[in-house]
Amino acid sequence: MEHEQLKQFVIDKVEDMKGRDLIDLDVAEKSSITDTMLVCSGNSKRHVVSIAEKVVMEAKLAGITPLSIEGQDSGEWVLVDFGDVILHVMQDEARDFYQLEKLWG
Repeated sequence: MEHEQLKQFVIDKVEDMKGRDLIDLDVAEKSSITDTMLVCSGNSKRHVVSIAEKVVMEAKLAGITPLSIEGQDSGEWVLVDFGDVILHVMQDEARDFYQLEKLWG
């Protein structure tokens, strides 16, 4: 799947699961590990984990295998790495604390 298609696929799945405050960060010039970081918020630990699980499940059904998934146990911050696109699903407290938008924006 091409980069823009993959990014839109992930965005659509996050929106299906009512992920909030989705931000699309182009980090191609700033990072050697990825081109796009998508950051969104979930309402609770369960919601954060559910958003990430839905994206992973739908991706696998579409023949896309994530390189890694981190943070499912805590539910504060789940990272799903698709290579060119990395999804961060965070609770508001974690998002406020780490401020990825400022770090990478």
